[in-house]
Amino acid sequence: MAPSLLWFRQDLRLTDNPALTAALARREGLVALFILDDETAGEWAWGGASRWWLHHSLAALSKSIEGLGGRLILRKGCAEKILPEVAEEAGAGAAFWNRCYEPFAIARDKAIKSDLKAKGLEVESFNGSLLVEPWELKTGAGEPYKVFTPFWKALSAQYRDQAPLKAPTQITAPETLPRSDRLEDWKLLPDKPDWAGGLREAWTPGEAGAQARLADFLDEALADYKDGRNRPDKPFVSRISPHLHWGELSPRQVWHATRLAAERNGDKRTESSAWSFLREVGWRDFSYNLLFNWPSLPDENWKENFDGFPWAENEAGLRAWQRGRTGYPIVDAGMRELWSSGYVHNRVRMIVASFLIKDLLIHWREGERWFWDTLVDADLANNAASWQWVAGSGADAAPYFRIFNPISQGEKFDPKGDYVRRWVPELKDLPDEVIHRPWEADEAVLEKAGVVLDDSYPRPIVDHAQARRRALEGYEKIKKSA
Repeated sequence: MAPSLLWFRQDLRLTDNPALTAALARREGLVALFILDDETAGEWAWGGASRWWLHHSLAALSKSIEGLGGRLILRKGCAEKILPEVAEEAGAGAAFWNRCYEPFAIARDKAIKSDLKAKGLEVESFNGSLLVEPWELKTGAGEPYKVFTPFWKALSAQYRDQAPLKAPTQITAPETLPRSDRLEDWKLLPDKPDWAGGLREAWTPGEAGAQARLADFLDEALADYKDGRNRPDKPFVSRISPHLHWGELSPRQVWHATRLAAERNGDKRTESSAWSFLREVGWRDFSYNLLFNWPSLPDENWKENFDGFPWAENEAGLRAWQRGRTGYPIVDAGMRELWSSGYVHNRVRMIVASFLIKDLLIHWREGERWFWDTLVDADLANNAASWQWVAGSGADAAPYFRIFNPISQGEKFDPKGDYVRRWVPELKDLPDEVIHRPWEADEAVLEKAGVVLDDSYPRPIVDHAQARRRALEGYEKIKKSA
């Protein structure tokens, strides 16, 4: 009997896993494998927050597989070398996996597929991560989409809601399995210091945690999503992005469950919110469309004229931004939420990104790298596309003159200051009317609130009005060369 080899990647689930379903259909035993391949990923090897999540997600997946009679084999190193070795050790007759779309992963997977086929193995890969493959949707001219709205219209017209594949009830493993590393020996968890307390408090990695979070959102917040999704002070967003990134949920599961929830509710408000939510899931597919068709997206300006933008060298500003000490409360709240929980509300992501790029004139790649290390949902396609969108250098980018005002953004989307009070507690006793602009408060108000500017909380490190003018001057220079 020649067992099937299933290569888990960013699809750490048993439900709606097409590669797993195909592997089990051979009925010749299953060898489940995960490879920690930092070598191939290079500079895009997973950052600290991602590694924390990966440890716990693998532990949950391993337990689920063992509960069904199988075992998850762990190996660390170059997948191009390890996968054929494990296939030979297991005497595998076939290998299956769900596709990844990072440029380095595509090149690696092609090489592995060719090697295994040459050795006589059946090899097949599947779409387990997207609603549609990034090569499936084209414009009328046969080109990949560069603008989201027509992309979404094409996707929502083409995609057909399907019930997700069921999880297996049993996994039969060969009597003799290849050796496995111990997860603990990979040292994915922070130790000295252990900075992951906030992550442990905020998240439950793994397939069960993913399904519970989606169910809670659909039951409790879906109807409020469209009107409330820009409010970081309210629980109106799904927070499923890390579960989607690690494949603990598939987008097909999300689509199907959302449509069922909307139909059960039956009112127009929920129906409208459901489509608003699915539209955001569509943005994820759009980002992968961009990465697949323009693989330099994480490293180079999508619009070449941005190569001449007059970026500033500002190490002190970058450090203040990273630490949440810019003097703008909504920015600082977002950056502290990121450091503590590995997550930032989407509206606040745009605010903090705009501040770094347009107020401080720091290159978008610096923000991209910081998010890569600190986000639990650090996704190469989404991260790169989103930073370039804010910078104005990307596809379907925000207009160059759209520069978020961190004061008015805070007052509009956190009107009572609840979000700021949670993440910037030194300002918690300030009145609502000055919590987003503490430097304008009277001395008596500051004293009563226990705020000492330049001590307990900094004054703004840059004047927004002046910074806006400076940014617009820079954009005007490159606009002439476009």
